[in-house]
This record gives sequence, C-alpha cells and structure tokens, in this order.
Amino acid sequence: MSKYIFVTGGVVSSLGKGIASASIGKLLESRGLKVTILKCDPYLNIDPGTMNPYQHGEVYVTDDGAETDLDLGHYERFTNGAFSKNNNITAGRIYYAVITKERRGDYLGKTVQIIPHITDEIKASIKKVSREHEVDVVIVEIGGTVGDIESLPFLEAIRQLRWELGEHYAMNIHVTLLPYIKSCGEQKTKPTQHSVGRLREIGIQPDILLCRTERSISLEQREKIALFCNVDVEGVIEAPDVKSIYECPSSFKVQGLDALITKRLNIKTKDNDLKEWENYVVKRVRHPKHEVTIAVAGKYIQLADAYKSIYESLIHGGIAADARVNIIKIDSETLEKGKVDKAFKDVQGILIPGGFGTRGIEGKIKAIKYAREKNIPFLGICLGMQLASVEFARHVCGLKTANSTEFDKNTKDPVISLLAEQHQVTNMGATMRLGAYPCKLVKESKSFAAYKKEDISERHRHRYEFNNEYREVLSAKGLVIAGMNVERDLVEVVEVKGHRWFVGCQFHPEFQSKPDKPHPLFRDFVAAALTV
Repeated sequence: MSKYIFVTGGVVSSLGKGIASASIGKLLESRGLKVTILKCDPYLNIDPGTMNPYQHGEVYVTDDGAETDLDLGHYERFTNGAFSKNNNITAGRIYYAVITKERRGDYLGKTVQIIPHITDEIKASIKKVSREHEVDVVIVEIGGTVGDIESLPFLEAIRQLRWELGEHYAMNIHVTLLPYIKSCGEQKTKPTQHSVGRLREIGIQPDILLCRTERSISLEQREKIALFCNVDVEGVIEAPDVKSIYECPSSFKVQGLDALITKRLNIKTKDNDLKEWENYVVKRVRHPKHEVTIAVAGKYIQLADAYKSIYESLIHGGIAADARVNIIKIDSETLEKGKVDKAFKDVQGILIPGGFGTRGIEGKIKAIKYAREKNIPFLGICLGMQLASVEFARHVCGLKTANSTEFDKNTKDPVISLLAEQHQVTNMGATMRLGAYPCKLVKESKSFAAYKKEDISERHRHRYEFNNEYREVLSAKGLVIAGMNVERDLVEVVEVKGHRWFVGCQFHPEFQSKPDKPHPLFRDFVAAALTV
C-alpha cells in the first residue's frame, strides 16, 4: 500500500510548497523509491485552463492533455514520476463530480453535504493517483494557506485519511515562515506558532516543519519552535533562500529530511547521495564557465510565473552548455512603437513564447523579423511559430496582408487558421488541441540535429494551425517545413533556410525539459546563441 506525505502551508502564500514537494520527491527517488505528487487546488475552476496568466501563472500540460497547475512542472522537472490529469484536482472538479452524482441519483436520496460527500470525493481522488501509478509514496500538496475557508474541505479530508491509514502510512509536513524583523534584529517564531495552532485546531499535528527563512535558525530557536509546536527538534528543518531552486534537495538532504521521512513512514531504504545532481546541475548553475543573454518577448512578462517553464528550460539549456543564461524580458507591446534594434542590442538569442489575444502581436512580428534578418538564433513556441510563419509570408513572400484568423478573421491571406474541428466549439475550457502528439522530423533540419531522431512526441495547447494552402508558397521562398504530424497532415516545425539557427515549433518543448535532461531544442538554441 502506498504511503502518503501531506504538505500544507501557513502564514503567507508563495512560500514554496511546490518546490518543497518536488524536492522531497527528488530525495525519496534518490533512495530508490517510486514517487508521484498530487496538487490539490482550492479554487472553483475545474482547471486553470480558462484563467488569465496574471491570475494563476502558466498552465502546465501533461501528456494526456490535462491543463494543470504550474507546480506540476516543478514535480516533473525534479522527479521521474509519471503525471496525468489525476495529479491535479481542484475544488471545482470535486464539487462538479459530487453534483453530477447527485443529479444521477447516486446518493439514493441522501442529503449531500461537505462531510462526508465532498471529503469522500477528495479522498477517493487522492487514492486514485496511488492506484494509477503504483508508487511507494504519494506526496499531496494542499494549495492555499491554513486558515483559508476554501482549503478547509481538503484539510478535513487529509485529517480523515491520516486517521484511516494509521501510523507509519501518513504524515504531515508544514511549510511556514520565520520572518526576520530588521528594526529589532530578531527572527520571529510567533507566526509559525499561530500557523501550527490553526492546523492543530483542524485536527492535524505536523510531523515536520519546513521553515522559510532569510537567516539560519539557532538551536535555541529550534527548541522554542519544537516546544510550542509539539514537534521534535530535529523535525524543525531550515528552508533558506537559495540562488537556484535546484539547490533545495541538497539543502534538505544535509539536514536529514529524507531520513526523518523514511523513519516516520517506517520505510527501509538505502541512503544514497545526490552527487550526480550536485555535480551536473547545482555546480553548473552556481559556477558556470560561460554566459549568454537571451531575450524573451511576450505579453505576460510582468509576472515571472506566466512563462515559468520557458525560463526554467532556458536555464536547463544553459546547464548543458555550462553557461549562465541571462534572461531579458521584453514586453512585446513596447516593440510596436519602440526601436527593435535598441531592445535587442546586447542579445544573443530571441525567444517568442505562446499566448492568446491580439495585444502585442505586431511587436512579436517585429522581433521575429529582426532575428531573421540579423541572423540571430531564434526559437518560436506555439504562437511564436505561427507568427514566424506570418512574418515570413509578409516580408519574404510579399503577402503583405498575411495574418492569423485569430487576429484578423477577414484576412486575404490566412497563413494561420482555426482547426477544422474547432469551428463548432463553444465552450472555452479543455477544448483546445491538448496533450502529446507525434511528429516526424526532416533529416536535414536543425530540429533533427537536436533530437537525433525522426519520430518525436511533444505536448500541445492551441486552437490554430499552419494553413496547408500556403505550404508550397512559403517553402518555395525558403521556409523549411521541418516537422509534420503525418497522420493529420499538420505542420509542426518550421525553419528558415540558410539561417544560423531559426526554429519555430507548434508544440511546447518547455513541458518536457529537466535540469539534468535539458530539452534538445532549448539545449541547441542556447548553444547556438553562445556562438553569436
């Protein structure tokens, strides 16, 4: 039977529960255990697919086409676990399932209530993940902060699960904050005490505390926290600020977090080290030999989480090249009226990410034109690939009105158009082309050189496609159709003939990149930028 680690958070949001959960998964995998991680989000959306990136950050997509919380990206980057739509549940999804059952009459006339019906559905969803993946340990991250009204059903569900599973089968790790008050020069434990107090009021006693802190925790402070929070002194673990999130597993390892967990869950494993991770990932992130500057021109650059996987994948490409990647974030709207050459003056590579809506589109096209004409390495992802096709049609093929029907429904040259099956779609949620699809690469392409194989599989999230009516026209002028979905006759990858490195892909390669296994396109993109 799988064992469970429930990760909760207190005091404030954004303490890093997702990174903590991913790091714990990494530590347990290093001991030979099979792990999966589940994120429980308390909001009423069925999934984050319809949410603005400024509201929620990026939407992470799994192989099976689920639009999920961005924390699943952290889980996949740190571990080798299998993840699916069942690894992210929301309050909306839980309530929808319960109401659907009530309408069918599944509850046989009973009054449907939060307890037991909502909590039972949450417990069933958590257990379903362990059955699906057949793992040793399921790490369950509860979104939100202890004390939030919307989190209460999830906290009650894990309280019940801990009682039902019994000793050695479930435990709680609580992520909390130890603020440092500069004016008095003191580190305060009171917020942590109150947070744990709220958790205990619900009926959950934490086994381990992960304390986010700017300063090291003294033995005296650890003993005080342990006394007031009813945990062992060795269970007070420091979670210090680090330069790179990839240092977190090593930081926890040094403090014996994995040993505490396996002891509490009565799991017998070998105590393996993280030398391979530290030598390849951490060392190259902290002390790289080279340096390169990449510009990301998008419309959501004000929020770091909006392009989280892209930024991390660029770092992964840098790790492969033993280089620090300095990322310059450029609002594509500012490029529409500003000077493009000034914006990209000290840049060795340009990346255009995915997105929706008309805002900033012409600025992105100007950036693509600059990269193509100045022979600067370019990577266009999803919308970035579509706009690269539009730019080429306008400025190389002479189709001055070329556009996507997403932005101009009446364009005379719809180089990018809506998928045929999308014309009848009315609902916005989970109706795009989602998940993993195959692609066959052309052997003479830059993409094939990166992957070193013809047949690949990548994750998608879009409604619009390259219009096949323009393949011949654009190809004749030097746009290389480098990758195709053969079964559906869809263009997946485009390149520019004779360019140093210019690749546009309809899929999202950032969803399959790891620090110790950088994605081939990001690896070669960064490598090409280093030669500029």
